[in-house]
Order: sequence, then structure tokens, then C-alpha cells
Amino acid sequence: MSDFSHRSEQKEFMDDLDCSGAELEQTLRELKTINRWLGGNKVTTHGLQQLFRQHPQSIYQVADIGCGGGDMIQVMDDWAKKHQHAVDFVGVDANRNIIELASVRMTSKTSVRWQVQNVFSDDFIKEKVDVLTCTLFTHHFTDGELVDLLAAFRQKARLGIVINDLHRHPLAYYSIKWLTRVFSNSNMVRNDAPLSVMRSFSRQDWQRILDQADIKSYSLRWFWAFRWQLVIPI
Repeated sequence: MSDFSHRSEQKEFMDDLDCSGAELEQTLRELKTINRWLGGNKVTTHGLQQLFRQHPQSIYQVADIGCGGGDMIQVMDDWAKKHQHAVDFVGVDANRNIIELASVRMTSKTSVRWQVQNVFSDDFIKEKVDVLTCTLFTHHFTDGELVDLLAAFRQKARLGIVINDLHRHPLAYYSIKWLTRVFSNSNMVRNDAPLSVMRSFSRQDWQRILDQADIKSYSLRWFWAFRWQLVIPI
């Protein structure tokens, strides 16, 4: 029986920054489908809408941290064009193989720059952007690492931060475990998807982490299906 009372610190296959090849490509394709099916994409675009409404500008620069294959950048770019926002994107990931794959998959997106970068490096905070986004990224870190990560995010962003991640809940865990067991062709997805839920957050987790990071002003909202939207204005 899984213990949902605290966050798991077990590592996922995806945490290997050298992972590459056909398994990685299959994983990224399936994650794109899962996000679309379960409505996770709108959590990020809704957060962007909040910040853009509060800070009207002629153009924005948005950095997507842990960008993976670039699927969320594609979603945000489509959303921005639909709502007539001019946005330049930066895709950031620590895995060079993933960045190379994303740059090939999205060659038509001339408004995107791709960067191989560790979020804990000094170089990360040197270049400011308007908004930082990250989707299914923060659960990869311990509470202590997240305190440092949020500090770096606040130094890098001019307007705000939009975090989209999972809610640790038995229904979410057993549902994704069953779905991936039946429909997934990727060992990485079958392992990492349910483990991601166990590494993710309750409301109390986020409140504790934000308090430790000395962040008092934020919006924390729950979205179906089992997603947290955390918006931190700067």
C-alpha cells in the first residue's frame, strides 16, 4: 500500500540527465497525449493570462523551465497567437538530448531559443525574462531544493512565475497507474507517471515550502484533473 502522507524522494528514470534515444522520444510523445487528455495544459495558459492581464505589454519574454520536448511551448504559443499576445519563448532543460530533440521537433518556431542549463547554476539567473513557467517540473526536487529553486526563479523573473504540477492523491495515483499499464508502450512512462504523483504535492506541502521560501504573496488553485496552479507575482 502506497503512503500518501508525505512526498516520495524516489528518483524517476527521467531524472537521468543522460537519458536519450527511442525510449525518450516515445515517453515525450505519450506525455504530450496524457497532458492533452487530462486537461493539464490549460493550467499554465490560465496562469499566463492572469499575469499578462495584470501587466499589459506590447511583447513578453517567457522562459519554460524543464521544457522537455517543447510541447508546452507549442501550447503557449498557440494560446498567445489566439489571444493576440506577442511572446518570445526560451526553452530551458538540463538534458542536452532533450533540447536537441525539441529544437528539431520545433524548427518552425523561430520565436523560441533553446538553452541547456542547470537551474541551480549561477548562469541561470543572469538573463532576466518576464515570466517563468514550468509544468510537471517542480515535483522532481526535494522541499529543500525547491526553496533554493524558488529563490532563483524570483531573481530571474520580472513579472511572475507560473507553476503547474500534480496533486498527490490516491485517485490520481491509481488512475494513472492503470492507464499507463494498459495504454503505454514506454517503460519510462509506466514507471515515472505514477511515481510523479507520489513525488508531488498536497496543499499543505506547497504552503510549507512557500513559507520556508519566505513567499507571502501567491495564488494556489486546484484544477481538474489533480493539478495545482501556483502563480507567484514578483
